[in-house]
Amino acid sequence: MQAKKIVIVEDDRLLRQQISLALSKEYQIVEAGDRVEGETAIKQENPDLVLMDLNLPPTGKTQEGMKLLEQVKRNAQDTIAIVISGNTDMKIVWKAIEAGAYDFFKKPFDLNELKLIIRRSLQKQEVENENRQLRQALQTEQSFSEIVAQSPLMEKIFDSIKRVTNSPTTVIIRGESGTGKELIARAIHFRGKRKEMPFISVNCAALPESLVESELFGHERGAFTGATTARAGRFELANGGTLFLDEIGSIGLSIQAKLLRVLEERSFERVGGSKKIHADVRLITATNEDLEQKVKSGEFREDLYYRINVFSIDVAPLRERKEDIPLLLNHFVKVYCAENHIPPKEITPAALKVLMAHQWKGNVRELENLVQTLVLMSDENTIDLAHLPTYMFANPFDGTSSTEATAIFSMDEAVEKFERQLILSALARSEGVKARAAELLKIDKNRMKYLCRKYGI
Repeated sequence: MQAKKIVIVEDDRLLRQQISLALSKEYQIVEAGDRVEGETAIKQENPDLVLMDLNLPPTGKTQEGMKLLEQVKRNAQDTIAIVISGNTDMKIVWKAIEAGAYDFFKKPFDLNELKLIIRRSLQKQEVENENRQLRQALQTEQSFSEIVAQSPLMEKIFDSIKRVTNSPTTVIIRGESGTGKELIARAIHFRGKRKEMPFISVNCAALPESLVESELFGHERGAFTGATTARAGRFELANGGTLFLDEIGSIGLSIQAKLLRVLEERSFERVGGSKKIHADVRLITATNEDLEQKVKSGEFREDLYYRINVFSIDVAPLRERKEDIPLLLNHFVKVYCAENHIPPKEITPAALKVLMAHQWKGNVRELENLVQTLVLMSDENTIDLAHLPTYMFANPFDGTSSTEATAIFSMDEAVEKFERQLILSALARSEGVKARAAELLKIDKNRMKYLCRKYGI
């Protein structure tokens, strides 16, 4: 991960270099000696944090620092500003805070204390930025969720979300991978009383077992090899808000015991620490496993299972709510056309038949990823059979009955579809040269020309 960038604006060269040396191991540092240099550095570098004096050249008055602070808040709203100054006038201090300074340090100051404040402020900024992005994503999804609630199964889920939104109850969301369990967790959070507080998401299955405890509960400096600084865990960062633990079934029994204690006592200790930290956190979990079976086999604690299984939401796989497929397809086509600055495209009825027949074992995630590819692959205003991947034709009906298959394609349609796809694949491999494509297909050039005319290629 790229180091955060800090601009230090301080006219005392010795102090500036001292601060720079203390911070350079953790952060990218850019130095500036006066207000003008500071303004230039902030415009060019777009830093995560500005550490600045108020009494800056050219005049040496506090107005110079106030001008710079105003510029930071006007042009770089996400940038944190921390003021360091020898001025002890409380009017000046409050004026700086009101202008947007995150904190104020009086010279001389303790460098270790400054480092701690910088670390905490950047951590807080990271959480706030993540939550802003999540809110924006949710607003988009919320407007769409009104449209896809066409299937009775989805309507049932929306009703469940409304019922549990403002309750402190723990929620477990069950469903296959790719069904949108995290989106449901976000909807519960951002529609509820905690919406202005953090929403922190953790994929438990993606974490090495040795790091799960530190990731969830944080650690103190020196708690283990490599713990050079203290670090807040996800429970601490989610304080006042919601912690979403995806793939809860993947965590080990020792972490399950600590998680149970947090739910019962509402407090925990960091790894290597003894201080109790209060946790005002709503817990939402998700799983694609059979937790009841894991309880029976001794892989999951029964007492924890009952703690997290207070309110359950079951998300149906996409193959069981096919009424939503056309709406999802159209939605993602619009999204990715707009994102790539491409004119709107339509999915032809023939292509839609194939897409409706597909089993979507990867659920909405698979569908979204496919649409993203189709939008980029199609040079026309339509997405047709020719643009669909070959695996959709390897077993055209993907487990459907013969009656369903007949309803989708006649024998002639299936042969033509397969033939056209073969030609397009050969042309792609031969970079559009028809003569080379004919060689790959072991047909003569005249037949190749005929087939291209026949299928409008």
